[in-house]
Amino acid sequence: MIINETYNLLKAKYKDQIENLTISDVRIGIHLTAVKLSDNSVGVSATLSEDLSYCPRLNRDYGDFTPSRIKGQKALDLFDTEKKSYAIDTLRIAVLNAFSSKILSAANYKIVENTDPIDLIDLTQTKTITIVGAFQSYIHKIAETRNKLYVLELNEKSLAGEDKRFYVPANEYKRVLPVSDIVIITGLTLVNNTIDGLLASIAPGAQIVVTGPSSSVIPDSLFRHNVNMIGATRITDPDLLFTIVGEGGAGYHLFKYCAQKICIIHE
Repeated sequence: MIINETYNLLKAKYKDQIENLTISDVRIGIHLTAVKLSDNSVGVSATLSEDLSYCPRLNRDYGDFTPSRIKGQKALDLFDTEKKSYAIDTLRIAVLNAFSSKILSAANYKIVENTDPIDLIDLTQTKTITIVGAFQSYIHKIAETRNKLYVLELNEKSLAGEDKRFYVPANEYKRVLPVSDIVIITGLTLVNNTIDGLLASIAPGAQIVVTGPSSSVIPDSLFRHNVNMIGATRITDPDLLFTIVGEGGAGYHLFKYCAQKICIIHE
């Protein structure tokens, strides 16, 4: 729903800017995916990948949006195709972020530059905080406070040592989200289409943050669904971005070498 709403808004308000754009370059790395469009806008997304260890692909696909058939494709065709794959889900978010990059700079959104959302959250009170996704820096910062912390995560191995005491299996989100005062959600939930269920489970009045490289879409739909703040990514060196993604870089590599953090605030 969030993704469809965002796409429909972009088509309705910015059709002239995006309808003829094509994908001019793409890198699908093990952690991140980057795209460049024909207007030189760039977008990045977390990469969804299938576990092929025991399930080799039986149906071979050589059609659109497969290797050698991505560059040159019309970007909007990604959203019209009926084909389903992790690669297409990933590319859609990267393209939405590319569409959004120039609009965010020009539109009248409240943006705080060079800031991580965690720095704008009041951690001095005793509250219940849930992080969706194992953001190590957030876990360590919150663990030093008096707040009660839950970390919803698919893979328990993403947490190490003492951090494991905060672990809650991801499928138990309906138990912890309704009792949380602050919820910090990874942008990966936009890519894997789980964000709608998460947002629907959060109690009214809770402070909601969506953050990470995948969450750099125009914020209108997220704001309508009670998100208070978005931790987005502004790419400062597109050429280096493609090198980092192609060499297996993760989000923290972006912020060291080719991107800056910005916060989009719901006023």
